[in-house]
Amino acid sequence: MSQITVRDVFTKGFLTVNENDTLSRCLETFKKEMPPVIAVLDNKGKYAGVITRRWVIRSRLDPATTKVKTLMRPAPKVTPDLPLSKAAKLIIESEIRQLPVFENEKLIGFVTDENIIHGAVTQDWGNTPVESIMTKAPHTIEANRSVGAVLTLFREQGISHVPVMENGKLAGIISIQDILEHVFQPPDRQTLGEIVGEKVPVLTIPAKGIMTKPVITVNPETSLREAEKKMHDFDISCLVVTSNERLVGILTKRDFLEPISLMEQAERKLAIQFGVKGIVINPDQQGFMMDEFDSFARKYQNALQQGILFVYLKTHGTNHKGVPLLHCRMQLRTVKGVFYSSSEGWGVESTFRVALDRLDRRLLRSKELAYNPKYARDFMRKIGMPQEEL
Repeated sequence: MSQITVRDVFTKGFLTVNENDTLSRCLETFKKEMPPVIAVLDNKGKYAGVITRRWVIRSRLDPATTKVKTLMRPAPKVTPDLPLSKAAKLIIESEIRQLPVFENEKLIGFVTDENIIHGAVTQDWGNTPVESIMTKAPHTIEANRSVGAVLTLFREQGISHVPVMENGKLAGIISIQDILEHVFQPPDRQTLGEIVGEKVPVLTIPAKGIMTKPVITVNPETSLREAEKKMHDFDISCLVVTSNERLVGILTKRDFLEPISLMEQAERKLAIQFGVKGIVINPDQQGFMMDEFDSFARKYQNALQQGILFVYLKTHGTNHKGVPLLHCRMQLRTVKGVFYSSSEGWGVESTFRVALDRLDRRLLRSKELAYNPKYARDFMRKIGMPQEEL
């Protein structure tokens, strides 16, 4: 993987808008040309940032009067010689799926998450089975639950796709894109599901009213190369993984990007990577989290060998005496498997610590470490259970 760089996969050429254009101009361009991203230029014709269709739709601002510079973001710049692993890491950290490519201070194109994934699966790694990187036992929603419940699940769990179940069987899937189209740009009258023609509050519509079906699926044994091709052919960002018609996992672009970002060997056995949205982490808070992680890494690095802890921190938009409610989601990818935890809280340090403690408990009771007597004894002491009950 180290020999593949952004130069090998990036898309040359791009569309532009001026920062003082209205969002209506952006929407017209997105509808006509279907670009993954539009470059925003300032009044001097220089690159100022990027804007995507999703940001425009989600904002719910009046596109006829709102200027582009209101929503544009300064995406991290990359060079053509940057390894794909580092580009994948930047996408995860910035939560921007399209990065501008500069050569000699000139914008020459964009590299997208799809470019990076495609470049990676053309190598030997593409022969790896889906089950090695998929999210196992994913969250699901019942078909009769409301769209509001889906939104709550997305917000609380930090996810963007959820399989829809009906009578114990997979019935469909809902993505953040479905939410954007039906919640943030709802039609005047319902045209889906069993309530065609009725005027109803959008959030009360049942999940099956906006879900996508049939669901595009793959088997756990399907290669990553085949899975990526299927995503591309159907123009989707998530595959449902089934075995004997039973839901066993989902595979998203992020599931691809996380292991790709690991392909550049880290100096330490266990590393940490942050994705932060809506909050600013000060040096003291960053130092606290690194100290906590260092203690965690020293405990597990020999047992887990090598891996990386992805930490996603974001606000929920709720404040208590000026302090925002935070959601922290952790994903620890190691050679022994993938482990998850999450928490909510009112401060960065406490929210991070609770999530890390929960991850600690999951590791200690996991099958991967169950045959190590030392870790089993540590777990029993932690939960206060007599060791003879092992």
